[in-house]
Amino acid sequence: VQLVESGGGLVQPGGSLRLSCAASGFTFSRYGMSWHRQAPGKERELVTSITSTGDGTYYRDSVKGRFTISRDNAKAMLYLQMNSLKPEDSAVYFCNVPASGSWGQGIQVTVSS
Repeated sequence: VQLVESGGGLVQPGGSLRLSCAASGFTFSRYGMSWHRQAPGKERELVTSITSTGDGTYYRDSVKGRFTISRDNAKAMLYLQMNSLKPEDSAVYFCNVPASGSWGQGIQVTVSS
């Protein structure tokens, strides 16, 4: 299993970023996927998840209405569209396959003016 995140960076409060996760080494379309994040000094937390078919999603309360998870099973890609970003969204974001416990290397998102 290989998961490679991209699309992070520095953005001003109120801005947007789109994270991508390229998956390989397993049958992507059969597995639910999730995004987690970890800020300095804090535990890793679940941000959002999506079912294998994409017809079911979960969002933690703090990102509801601002973040959107999606997937393209044909391309084995997972996405996280993040809008109206806040400084408290700053963290390393990880792509995850919950069923296998596999993690990407993580990508930094920094929201700061």
